[in-house]
Amino acid sequence: MRGRWQRLGTSPWWRGAAAAGAGALPAPAFPAPALWWFAYVALVPWMLLARSAPTPRRAALDGWLGGLGFMLAVHHWLLPSLHVFTVVLAALLGAFWAPWGWLLHRLLHDRPSPRQSVAALVAVPSAWLMVELVRSWQGLGGPWGMLGSSQWQVGPALRLASVGGVWLLSLLVVVVNTAVTLLVIARGARTPAVAGLVATVAVTTAASAWAPRPQTDGTARVAVVQAGMIVGAERRFDREEALTRRLAGRDVDLVVWGESSVGFDLAARPDLARRLAALSRLVDADLLVNVDARRSGGIYKSSVLIGRDGPTGPHYDKMRLVPFGEYVPARSLLGWATSVGKAAGEDRRRGTHQVVMDAGALRFGPLVCFESAFPDMTRNLTRDGAQVLLAQSSTSTFQHSWAPEQHASLAALRAAESGRPMVHATLTGVSAVYGPDGSRVGPWLGTSSSTARVYAAPTAHGTTLYVRFGDWPVHVAGAVLLVLGALEAVRRLRHRDVPSGAHAGGGFSRSSPRP
Repeated sequence: MRGRWQRLGTSPWWRGAAAAGAGALPAPAFPAPALWWFAYVALVPWMLLARSAPTPRRAALDGWLGGLGFMLAVHHWLLPSLHVFTVVLAALLGAFWAPWGWLLHRLLHDRPSPRQSVAALVAVPSAWLMVELVRSWQGLGGPWGMLGSSQWQVGPALRLASVGGVWLLSLLVVVVNTAVTLLVIARGARTPAVAGLVATVAVTTAASAWAPRPQTDGTARVAVVQAGMIVGAERRFDREEALTRRLAGRDVDLVVWGESSVGFDLAARPDLARRLAALSRLVDADLLVNVDARRSGGIYKSSVLIGRDGPTGPHYDKMRLVPFGEYVPARSLLGWATSVGKAAGEDRRRGTHQVVMDAGALRFGPLVCFESAFPDMTRNLTRDGAQVLLAQSSTSTFQHSWAPEQHASLAALRAAESGRPMVHATLTGVSAVYGPDGSRVGPWLGTSSSTARVYAAPTAHGTTLYVRFGDWPVHVAGAVLLVLGALEAVRRLRHRDVPSGAHAGGGFSRSSPRP
């Protein structure tokens, strides 16, 4: 029996399956399971597998297959829409983890020295962050499923997000996983591993405790209107209108409808514009609706503010579109995706700039759906003077999956990063509101809800360190890798010039064995 298990362990097919499975392990740390604590050890099996590979090339393959498993597990709810193309995308994006697997083998294969262990504690998390940076480009699917976003409901983590954003949380999670891996594989590495854990706890505790936080200065009463699953643009509008009427006399500052809440161009349907203006007068507040319709030049998704006399102020056109859902990248090459799934048959048009809107004395910055995953967009709106951040969304296509909960959780991170309350208003649920520290304000509106609810969100003034300095953890991680790479290059040059047997390894490579 033991021999059989040894043969299975050396089989490339079984090893590949194990790598994909190990890569999928962090998925339960995200909503809906939301086992946030599991993120701190979920990478350990993947790390152990890559460092034990017989060759660096095999370790890179383990990194790739683990990345495939990770992307597929975190985005599994896309399968009913994109079918086999979901696996293709996961395989393409998983390739970004191949260098990460190679690095794990380079630093941790066999018995790492204390020097290598210290190098691993900084290099492995930095390399992970570089992977998240590259794959978070909008054209590659955006920053959905960043490891740090699994910590959206942990108070100390949210305080840390105000310092370095979700990037700093990802770095922290991978540092802990690396330290645990070192504790498992080598006695000689235990001292630096424990020291790394202690230093991480001390630094993150100090950062979260002493970082400046915006001070609350008032309350914004925002009403979220969630229509629920209703087929047909006319029927959906009627339902939203009826729900909004219930808000009369509720003393609200702003009423928000979800993404695609209006399925007609208001310029072509003045009757709907008049009905919306009448609602604004009835509830004595502006309405923010989302128009998903064709107008001159193509189809846009636009946030439109409605006042007592109709549309008022500038509208906002969605800038970052969902790949395959709202456009097909390189359609001439990948257009076949429309024949195997529910990819967009026609590309929607993009907006060109972000907008801060005024609803009376309340200044707010709108986003549309997918855009709430991008920390730079909420940071820009905060810098432009938004008092409240707001995302209009719809996950109706993925109603019975983890997607609605995952999407709603992102607003907590954006609120904590920016020090501004954030409203996540959806067409069909989950809708949620968070305060300027990322804590939940009131209950979520689940996917079975069809209602209108008023939330009293505390507003704040001042800025967070993340708003001031942006994605600095990414720059630090890049600099760490450049420095370690330079040290390794110098070591190799010195090794080339020193006679064989007269040089003891330096840099972050393994030292030569003693005679």
